[in-house]
Amino acid sequence: MCGIQVLVARSEDEFDDTQWGRLTTANSRRGPDAHNELTIQAAQATIRLGAHVLHLRGHQTQVQPIVDQDSGDILCWNGEVFDGLDVGDQNDGLLLMAEIQRQNMEVFSRIEGPYAFVFLDRAHSRLWFARDYLGRRSLLMKQGGALVITSVADSVEGWIELSANKIFCMDLSSFTITVHERQGIPKVSQAIDHSLVMDVECSSLGNFLEISRWQPMIDQFKHELMSAIATRVASIPYREAHQTRVGLLFSGGVDCITIAALLTKILPQSEPIELFNVAFENPRLATQCSDAPDRKTGLQGWQELCQIDPLRPWRFVEVDVPYRDVIEHQDHIRQLLVPSNSVMDMSIGMALWFASRGHGKLVCKDQSTPYVGKSRVLLLGMGADEQLGGYSRHRSAWDSGGWERLGSEIDLDVQRIATRNLGRDDRVISDNSKEARFPFLAANVVKFLSQTPLHYKMDMRYPRGIGEKLLLRLLAYQLGLVQASTLAKRAIQFGARTAKMQSGKSRGQDML
Repeated sequence: MCGIQVLVARSEDEFDDTQWGRLTTANSRRGPDAHNELTIQAAQATIRLGAHVLHLRGHQTQVQPIVDQDSGDILCWNGEVFDGLDVGDQNDGLLLMAEIQRQNMEVFSRIEGPYAFVFLDRAHSRLWFARDYLGRRSLLMKQGGALVITSVADSVEGWIELSANKIFCMDLSSFTITVHERQGIPKVSQAIDHSLVMDVECSSLGNFLEISRWQPMIDQFKHELMSAIATRVASIPYREAHQTRVGLLFSGGVDCITIAALLTKILPQSEPIELFNVAFENPRLATQCSDAPDRKTGLQGWQELCQIDPLRPWRFVEVDVPYRDVIEHQDHIRQLLVPSNSVMDMSIGMALWFASRGHGKLVCKDQSTPYVGKSRVLLLGMGADEQLGGYSRHRSAWDSGGWERLGSEIDLDVQRIATRNLGRDDRVISDNSKEARFPFLAANVVKFLSQTPLHYKMDMRYPRGIGEKLLLRLLAYQLGLVQASTLAKRAIQFGARTAKMQSGKSRGQDML
């Protein structure tokens, strides 16, 4: 992972050294393992490039920006290549540099994984920059006296998040920017076999498993999701023996616990898995951290995981956040959100920042000890709700227009994943020198779910806790997660109690 910062101007006189210093400070928290800066001339432009590296791939830390000594081309790479390029245990940034020089931007239609990049083509005096088509990594832009490109902002005003379905190119002679469209997310299948829906009594998820047509679909979903998880943890280097490399932001809900139950089938048995469960003191509700709904379901989920794999060292970490800590860090978190700026952004960002920081108590039976998380990679369940019908608006769409309206709403949600909040989440989580990875948004999982007929993924004729995310619930149930498989969706800001901490009158869409 990397923090990227780039300034492009007609001369060094247009550089704002104070701003550059702020950007350096902000990006350094994303990548504490290596940092380098370059200032070069290209055509009519003076360009300053900086990169900050979090080492998560290869045997040695690769310093960035990456410079090709023969051509003078420069790459700032914040990403992971999980498919489309044979990386093995090498550094993907070095291999990608060579592929870009061979194929130019065509390589980005072939590789799969989260990324943001800036590439300087010296021979043609062009600066290319973009994010992956799902927007899983942050890249912001600001235009004024100079063009500024960065992973995280240094101020509030003027920043825009780059559209994820485009690749941008600046001509360094004319300073004009052209935009190149590219292929986005596959359309969601609207297929419905009305003869197959509502053929099961809803007393238990186990009833579905008695019908033979369900098992092949569950097996294929398990295969695709498990493959995505395995790919996302395979390349993480060990820094010490028996080191904890992977953690989850863990509410105990069906999304994250299913990832955990599959992850334990992949990692070596002796390797610990960290489960970070965040909960807040809420003065408006006069509640303590132990009262938060996510704390209760998290403990329940941890116990279920211990039952299905009792030999795994599960590390359940209670991240308790007193209100004084909220006051202390809220301005910093608000800056990380930029350009996102709503009350809901703050509520979610607060939960993600404290959870990913991982400062809490390690729970073991009836005792707990102070603990700081050690994993640098965090697996999150983002993308499951959009694809599997997890939001309340999906049930509302069903109520108002049946399968047709529900299918349209799912397709709309899937198509706008890239325009929603993944860049925000990356900025918040990466500030703690952690990298978020999203198995539900792996290309193979998205493709499988997009092609799967709607009635296999969800059926709103069944009540909450069964009908939404039905396919995922059946997989969880079959993995032995009987309690978690029927938990209804609860947004993180309500489960962790970050919503409306001071006033009950504020609404999520209100601006900060």
